Parts: sequence; structure tokens; C-alpha cells
Amino acid sequence: MAKYGEGDKRWIVEDRADGANVHNWHWSETDCLEWSRNFFNNILSNLTILDGEANLFIKTKKIDKLDGEAYVNVRKGKIIPGYELNVSLSWEGEAKDSDGVSLSKVDGSLEIPYISDENADEDPEIRVTVKDDGPIGKRLKEAMLSKGKPLVLERVRTYVQSMARGGPCKEELEVKKVAPKTNNNTPSSAGKEVKKDAVVVPEKKEAKKKEGFKTITLTEKFSCRARDMYEILMDENRWRGFTQSFAKISKEVGGEFTIFDGSVTGKNLELQDGKLILQKWRFGSWPDGIDSTVRLTLDEPEPGVTVVKLIHTDVPEEDRYGNATVVENTERGWRDLIFHKIRAVFGFGI
Repeated sequence: MAKYGEGDKRWIVEDRADGANVHNWHWSETDCLEWSRNFFNNILSNLTILDGEANLFIKTKKIDKLDGEAYVNVRKGKIIPGYELNVSLSWEGEAKDSDGVSLSKVDGSLEIPYISDENADEDPEIRVTVKDDGPIGKRLKEAMLSKGKPLVLERVRTYVQSMARGGPCKEELEVKKVAPKTNNNTPSSAGKEVKKDAVVVPEKKEAKKKEGFKTITLTEKFSCRARDMYEILMDENRWRGFTQSFAKISKEVGGEFTIFDGSVTGKNLELQDGKLILQKWRFGSWPDGIDSTVRLTLDEPEPGVTVVKLIHTDVPEEDRYGNATVVENTERGWRDLIFHKIRAVFGFGI
């Protein structure tokens, strides 16, 4: 047995002079706590929750506290995130009368006591408090719960997804995946004389084609009349009923709508009673200026049976935070949160 320090150097992993961790083979750990603090500040500070709806105005102020730990481990190119965070932020609300005169202003706090990688597939608990216990304070607190909670949860999911992709290590990992440049002094080029008059033709790089947008198509069958399905999809009270979220929907061409507690907004482009709904849709998490188009056709091949055909075009592949789950989440939302809910609530299953 060799003495300590006298082992065969062929079997010893020594530190490289250039400090390179080739192909991320060795275990590396990056502290992500400060990065997480900045991330939550960017996505949750100065966030408008309500802007005059029902004469209420609510917005978040800033992150007051972020405690815990957050890190990303990388081994053999595999990303292993770990985090346990407690996040608190302050918010302010104001109620006005029909003439725009302020009735009361309140301050409150929102706490997310436990965001953990162990519960990455579950939404964390959210606690909302308000300093004013009066009627207006309670009204603003309820509005913060119904409107602000879903929006905050959506932003928290972006953090979970970002950590799963490497957090602050993402760019570094992508750079390391790029193959190193070929050294000109390789044996294959040795001994070959380059002519002075030779014309060097630059190698054409094939442009990376990225569509950037996808189309979602779904066909669903319901045991109802087409006009009933049309009314459900265009009536804000029914929409609130089966989604358990706030909705405000215009029934006029050119009219605007907001659904899922403001997460989705849009405009009616064409409406045919009991036959067609054509709308512009966008999610608040999408990059600015991007709208998609929703086309819902309702056919009634026989009385009491309605076939709904969805074509949702121009859905971006990534949201404004770089998360590439937009198409998947949007399709799942149509299927699970809209079509399946309609069957369950109104008894239209076949």
C-alpha cells in the first residue's frame, strides 16, 4: 500500500491550472440566496393587483424579508436545486367611492412561510394580513386573497422552474455545453503551408431556426346544446362558477375580457351566437406585446350533443422569465381548468 502523498499520480485528480470543471463532471455548489432575493424582488415588487375594479386599488410594495437557504448543485451536468425559503412582502390598498374620492387606505403584508424544493410540485401556503380591521380593511384583504394570491403563486412557480433549470448557473451551464474551438496547431494541419494568395471562404453557419410560437388544437364533446355551451363560455357569472375565480367578460365584438383573476386578458374579435367565439388572448406572464388567437367553434351534430373545437394559435414557447412550459401549461389549462370543469360543474359529461 502506498504511503499518504505517494500514490500513483495517474489516479489522482489534481486541481487544473485553468480552474476548469470539464463537462461539469465534478460536484459544484452555488449559493443562490442573494440571487433568489433579487429574483423575488423583481417579480413581486410593485405588482399591480387591482387598478380600479370595484373602486379598489391594490399593489405590492417590496420584499421585506427573505430568509432560509438556496443553492444549486451540479454533478456530471445534472442540476440538483435545493431551497427552503420564507418570503414576506408588504402591500397597500385603497378604496374609493363612485366619484373617485378616497374612502380609506390600508397597509398589509403577505407571507409565504415555506417555499421548498421538496414541495416543488405543490403551491405553497400564502398568508395575507391587513392592519385595518374595519369593513374596508376586510374588503381589501378579501380582494387581495382572491386577486393577489393567484398572481403571486404564478410568480412563485417561475422561481421554482428557474431553479430547476439551474438558477444563476443556467448561463454558465449553457456556455459549458458549447464545444471548444479547434486548435490550429493540431497534427492534421501541421506541415501544411498556407498560400499567401489563397482566398479564405468563411464557413457558413446554419441559422438556428426557432419558431417561437406553437398552436394548440383540442376537440371536446359535451352533452348539451351548442347555445348553452356558448352562454357558459361568454357569461362572466357562469365562468366564475366553474373556475372559482374572478371574471369580467364583454359579450360584444370588440369588447374586452379578463378571466382567472386577471391572469388572462383579451378582446372579442368575432362572435356568432351558439356557433363561434374568436378572441385575442394573452397571459400576464407572457412577454409584452404578444397576443395569441383563440378560435372556438361549436357544432351540434345531433340535438343535445355539442362538439367544441379549439384552435389556439401564436402561443409563445417561453414566458417573459424564460420558462419553456407555456404551451404545456396552456393546453393543460384548457383541458383541466376549463373543459373538464364545465363537465363537472354543469353535468355535461358524455
